[in-house]
Parts: sequence; C-alpha cells; structure tokens
Amino acid sequence: MTKTTSQKIKLGVFVVIGTLILIAALYFIGNRQHLFTKNIQVLAEFENVNGLQVGNNVRYSGINVGTVSKIEMLAESRILVHMMVEETTGKFIKKDAIATIGSDGLVGSMVVNILPGNENLRAVQAGDTIATYSRIGADDMLSTLNVTNENAALLTSDLLKITNKILEAKGTLGVLVSDSILAQDIKLTLKNLKETSEQTTRAMKKLNRELANIDFERSVAGTLLSDTIAGNRIKNIMIELDSSSANIHQITKNVESLTLKMRNEEGALHYLTQDKNLVRNIDSTIINIRESSYKLNENMEALKNNFFFRGYFKKLERQKKRAERKK
Repeated sequence: MTKTTSQKIKLGVFVVIGTLILIAALYFIGNRQHLFTKNIQVLAEFENVNGLQVGNNVRYSGINVGTVSKIEMLAESRILVHMMVEETTGKFIKKDAIATIGSDGLVGSMVVNILPGNENLRAVQAGDTIATYSRIGADDMLSTLNVTNENAALLTSDLLKITNKILEAKGTLGVLVSDSILAQDIKLTLKNLKETSEQTTRAMKKLNRELANIDFERSVAGTLLSDTIAGNRIKNIMIELDSSSANIHQITKNVESLTLKMRNEEGALHYLTQDKNLVRNIDSTIINIRESSYKLNENMEALKNNFFFRGYFKKLERQKKRAERKK
C-alpha cells in the first residue's frame, strides 16, 4: 500500500531527530574522551593500578584533563599507563609532577590524579614519563583492618583473663586489689616513709644551722674544713697511720707465724722455751762454769804467791801504776 504524505513526513522527522540524537551522543562521548581536542601522550609507570581501566579519567588539580588510552604490562610489578592529556592543559604539568591512582568518590571508578610540580621547571612534552606514587588501596586498608581486629580480639581476650584473675585475687596484682590487710600494711609503710622523710628534712635543717654557726676562721672545725695546710697534715697523718697499721699487721702475722712454729716444735726457740732437758743442761752448764771460774780465781791467787811467778805479777802492777800516773 502506498504511504500517505503525513506518514512520509513523520518518518523523515523521526530519522532527522534520531540522527541529531546520535550526533549529539557521539559528540558528548567524544568530548568526554577528549577525541575532538588536540592531545599529547604522557606516560606513568606503576607497581599496581588498583583496577584502573582504559577510558578512565585523568585529573590535574581536580580537573578532568584527559583519559587513559592504554595500559601496558612491562614486567612483574611494572605497569605502564598511557594517558592522553589536552595540549592546552599539558603546559601546566611540570617535569616533576607526580601521578597517583585514586577512586572517583567512595565506590566510583578509578582515576589518575596528577599533582602539580615546581612552577619554575619546564612543562612535560609528548612522550614524557612522570613520577608516580602508589597510595594504599582499599584492599590493603581492609586487610590491615582485619589484622587490627584480630589483634584487638586477642588483646580483649587476654585483658578479660587478667581481669578475672584480679577479681579472683590471683597473682600479685589480685592480692594487692583484694587483700585489705596488705593494703593496710602498704599504707602503714607509706606513712613510715613519710615520717622518715620528714625526720630527714628536720635533720638536714638542723645540720645546716650547725654548719652556719661554725666560725671558719677561729674554730677547729673551721680550720679542718677550710685550711688546706691542716687538711694536708691530717691527710699525711692518716697515710702514716695506714702505713703503721700495715706494719703492725705484718708484725702480728710474723708473731703468729713464730708462735705457730713454736707450737709445731720447730726452731731453737721452741727448745729453749719448751725442752726441759735442755733447760736442765743449761743450768748444769752454768753451775759448772761458775765453779770453774771460782777455781780459776783460786789458781790465779796461788800463782801470784808462787815463787816463780811473783816477779811477773809485781811487774804488771808497776806498769799499771805508771799508766795511772800518766793519766
């Protein structure tokens, strides 16, 4: 059946509107993907892209300036990301800019964020590679939180055991918490320590007053404390006393050694003091010497009166008298 004019008009309008919508959609998509702008390629190497995909946005200081055009795996933990950045914005990206991977919102898609660098440096050129910084991903945070929760659970369990032991008066801390007698003893000890501290303070104050009353110029104590000559003398006296003490100690040791030898029947002194036979022999020897001396005197007197030796003894007496006269 032949189409009416109105139907043809409706079909034409529908085709035109569909075409316009298609062109608008293509332009909108191309504009978002920066297909209709002049771009430069910038590279960035990451260890982990955290789910980044081709077509995700590239942002510079929070502004969308390009898209991810390619993701290339170079080696293990080496992933090269190709980014198409608008040439008009690329002149603001410096050589020391840093690229990081983040998320677009809490659960949004991943984006590449470029942080500004030093303004005095040159801008990046097409094909340049900028530095990167890997932030902690959501998986890492969840893993860390999981470990933290496990540690917190273990800590809570141990703390509960300790608390139960304290409440049951087990262990030193439990005894300190529950034993009233021990608490009283500790309180009494602290009280005694306080009194001792107060007494020490009073003693120190009294000592300071006594020291303040010392006449350092006239008193003996002042002389001992301030006179270096007297101090040196006292020091020498102490050294001599120390030396004398050492000598006395050595003499004492020698006497002890001598006494020990006498007790062990060693040496002549033991025989002189302990051997009774030797003492008797010495006594008899002395008696014999006395008797011999007495008899010798008698013999000498007899010789003086003898006719043959009388002249000799008279001659000796004359020589003795001459010697006395010369004196």
